[in-house]
Amino acid sequence: MYTHLEDYIFDLYTSIGVYTPADLDMHTIAKKIGVKISYKSKPFRFDNEIILNEGTKCEEWMDFGHETSHYLRHCGNQLIMPKLFVDLQECQATHFAYHFCVPTFMLDNLRVKNVYEVMNLFNVDFDFALKRLEMYKNRQYYRKMWLIPANNRILERKENYYGLLSKN
Repeated sequence: MYTHLEDYIFDLYTSIGVYTPADLDMHTIAKKIGVKISYKSKPFRFDNEIILNEGTKCEEWMDFGHETSHYLRHCGNQLIMPKLFVDLQECQATHFAYHFCVPTFMLDNLRVKNVYEVMNLFNVDFDFALKRLEMYKNRQYYRKMWLIPANNRILERKENYYGLLSKN
């Protein structure tokens, strides 16, 4: 069971033929989703153009994930938005980038899940890989504890957790 965002990323990638970490090429993805990539001093999105800061492939990929979120899921001009709304969009774009650059459905297919493997397979830096792996493992724990309990006794497990059932 995936979150709405994980489903969205899965549907997006499979609809454009992206199935493995080797398929995660920002220029190919940009072309398939209809955006142009340009380079300037600061990353941002304008209409169907994603402007990136020239850097390492890793830095460009992570920025591309963030700016793609703005392209796919946001509208409006942040220059005239209230600060709290801009902050919300930036938080959402950062969260999206973790899932876009290191998709859950691809992590599910890996056997060994350590930070260095994530860095190498998904072309992200150490801090990004560490945070994404932490997010993934927390989600796995949540799935195990609440969504797929033994004997399908979800309600009983929740009630026991909150101390609502007596011990008989």
